[in-house]
Amino acid sequence: MAVTLTVGVEEEFLLLDAEKTQAAAAADAVLAEVPADLRGQVTHEYLTSQIEINSPPGLDLGALRHALSLLRGGVADAASRAGVRVVAIGCSPVTGPEPPVVDKPRFHRMVERFGALSPGPGLNGLHVHIGIPDPETGVRVLNHLRPWLPLLHAATTNSPFADGLDSGYASWRSVMWARWPSVGPTPYLESHEHYERMVADLIATGAMLDEGMLYWYARLSASYPTVEIRIGDVCPSVDDTVLLAALVRGLVATVLDDIERGVVAPRVPHHLLTAAHWRAAHDGLAGLAVDPADQRSRPAWHLMRRLFDTVRPALAAHGDLELVTVLMGRLRARGTGASRQRAVYARTGEMSAVLDYLAAQTRARAS
Repeated sequence: MAVTLTVGVEEEFLLLDAEKTQAAAAADAVLAEVPADLRGQVTHEYLTSQIEINSPPGLDLGALRHALSLLRGGVADAASRAGVRVVAIGCSPVTGPEPPVVDKPRFHRMVERFGALSPGPGLNGLHVHIGIPDPETGVRVLNHLRPWLPLLHAATTNSPFADGLDSGYASWRSVMWARWPSVGPTPYLESHEHYERMVADLIATGAMLDEGMLYWYARLSASYPTVEIRIGDVCPSVDDTVLLAALVRGLVATVLDDIERGVVAPRVPHHLLTAAHWRAAHDGLAGLAVDPADQRSRPAWHLMRRLFDTVRPALAAHGDLELVTVLMGRLRARGTGASRQRAVYARTGEMSAVLDYLAAQTRARAS
């Protein structure tokens, strides 16, 4: 690997009433309290009960870790001053009044076109951006990433509860999110021209308003020279996010080397990828995952070890191997956010305890 790849992260969070478990329509109030030096990296999301942070792109994983710690801490403090809490969770575990969408013309058009496809307080995701040399190469990267994305999906599951009960899924957000017409596995793409034609077709059918509504699990960013992996629930802690970002960058670097060597991306059938993503949303890392090599179900951690071994040279080349080894060990010991939420609930029987735990994880500095 000759080039160090840039990495950047977007994280979406839920705003909660300071005393209750229900969502708070407080995005404007929180943004007004964000320190001036962070405001350019903190924005609205779709609903007034959500807020988003955007890390600056960079080469160093330690710098990303530091930036996310500052942003999460700054937003958590701003939320406290506004009388609410910020929580890293894929979707709200309890019902309550549905907050309105943010007052932007595009969001109002989405409501008019698509109705109540995203009910509740909001669906909160994690998006990882990795720099690429050009769009044509980016399309080839997307093809190589397709078989691995269900495993990354499983590793980020962080929304097991819905309507005050265990949904039976590690990521209930994924189930709700999949109702949008442009959500799903990235198709196998023949070229960048093919990619652009498919985007134009989806807009022409009315399934999307614009390119920004292309919600494939990996895509070319509409705003930056990056591939954007957008499959995950927002992760509970900074270290969870940093681990995912490092694995994604290592995987992109690995497939770029494969592309340079003439390795052809496997054409995994679309219906098998759909099934693999369903399994990821259902089991997380606590059960089975679909093996990208032969599409058979195997223990998820068996495949996580294979992923780690696959990207190890790229991790070492970026200087990430030591940190990722530690963070992988922690994830193996503690489980995903979904497993941790279930453990808190099993111990306390209180959804408020789950949200207290997540609020603490959200603002905790990287260890």
